[in-house]
Amino acid sequence: MEIREYREYREEELLSLYASVGWTAYTQHPETLRAGVANSLFTLGAYDGQTLLGIIRTVGDGHTIVLIQDILVFPEHQRKGIGSKLMQAVLERFRNVRQIELAANIAFYESLGFRKMSEIGCCAFIRL
Repeated sequence: MEIREYREYREEELLSLYASVGWTAYTQHPETLRAGVANSLFTLGAYDGQTLLGIIRTVGDGHTIVLIQDILVFPEHQRKGIGSKLMQAVLERFRNVRQIELAANIAFYESLGFRKMSEIGCCAFIRL
């Protein structure tokens, strides 16, 4: 497996990946996903040769804040360390950024050393 920058947008493989993990809000509007990826700060893919296994996508300014927007691995490749390697690559790339945020699966992120914001007297707000 190789982790490398996701540079060439391949709609079919990304729609397949997002659908495989049930993220249908992305698959119902492919043009929005394309624009989101194009305007991302940094996106990495995990590959077996030319076959995409998973991605991690970040947004932010890259200096003071980075938000890990998406981290997805095809279900048949989950539990093999791919998500962890993607996360580690992003954390290394942005090691000097003070504020790295994410919102998702608690157990996965705690296993990577992240703490809940409530543990340090903070919380997050979202307006829907």
